Amino acid sequence: MSPESPITNHQSPRRDAPPRIALVAGEASGDGLGSGLIAALRKRFPEAEFAGIGGASMRDAGMNCWHDCSELAVMGLTEVLRHLPRLLRLRRALIGRLLAWQPDVFIGIDAPDFNLGLERRLKSAGVPTVHYVSPSVWAWREKRAAKIGQSADRVLCLFPIEPPIYAMHGVDARFVGHPMADRFPVQPDRDAVRSALGVSGSPLLAVLPGSRLGELRRLLPRFLDAATRLRDALPGLRLLIPAANLKCRELIDAALFDHAQDDITEVFDGRASEILMAADATLLASGTAALEALLAKQPMVVGYRISGLTYAIVRAFGMMRVERFSLPNALAGHELVAERMQANCTGENLATALLPLLSDPTGALDSVLPEYQRIHTELRRDASANAADAVAELLHARGKVVA
Repeated sequence: MSPESPITNHQSPRRDAPPRIALVAGEASGDGLGSGLIAALRKRFPEAEFAGIGGASMRDAGMNCWHDCSELAVMGLTEVLRHLPRLLRLRRALIGRLLAWQPDVFIGIDAPDFNLGLERRLKSAGVPTVHYVSPSVWAWREKRAAKIGQSADRVLCLFPIEPPIYAMHGVDARFVGHPMADRFPVQPDRDAVRSALGVSGSPLLAVLPGSRLGELRRLLPRFLDAATRLRDALPGLRLLIPAANLKCRELIDAALFDHAQDDITEVFDGRASEILMAADATLLASGTAALEALLAKQPMVVGYRISGLTYAIVRAFGMMRVERFSLPNALAGHELVAERMQANCTGENLATALLPLLSDPTGALDSVLPEYQRIHTELRRDASANAADAVAELLHARGKVVA
């Protein structure tokens, strides 16, 4: 996002009042992280006030949402450029409202394109800033860590591979663990989940083509093409697809009809975690869903495509520094799961990678389970409590007594 005018009116702490905590979450996953953090902070600061941008979960946790997080949910270079004027107007207005509200700390949850600029301006005005969920500095240029430190007084990392990168640039970064790892059982009860979903038979393939419409349009046709190719080899194949919202469901239903897959597919409203625990294998878009599949102990194939222009720019400027792009492989340090990116993300390639997983689900799971369990245990740290402790330290330094 383009620069905005600097702010010089430095804020002084509101020492005799309950702490005011501002948060901005950019999408549904950030809304979940934010609600857990608010609940943990509420235990430490029962009288705290929370305000900013979030979704239903953060509202339910007691935050005054000035805007809904769906207003920030855009991705990819070309998509961000298209929405840039609106996002800049929103951010300028939000800066003014936040400074008038005088928060004791600001927490930007993910959404780095929006939040880092916001954090930088609030930090220059004397507001302590926290960035919760590090951008993927392990995948993109590591020097970006130094620039993040110019915006955030403290970075809360979900993965242990991230703080050492920040340390090289003198940035205060803490590994707090991943809330999703706290939520998933270490050993899922697949039979119980299948019973709860009302599904049975084998093989069951979970298909998660993303929660944004742009992702769905790019990936779902290729994912369904893969399923078509698998049907001949696996006559009993059934697909389980979670729809993130009504618009996603409409697009999914239309694509299933076009690809003649509606007869073997069950579409659910949400319930992605249960579907992952129920299936024999999973085909999914890269991103947080891949980590969710690992925690659900799912053999998987990860496929992804971004817009052609975005991909050309990323490659031309050397912005991506790794060949392995999925979280399971990054955390394992080797190719733990199959990846098919960009031109390689075709129905044929995806089907070829999926066939051995669905032909022998037990063997496929046994081959990855020890590494899955190791990563799960490493990430299972009571993340919301750890994140709240890191924020509480900043509030204490600002004159707020920890409850």
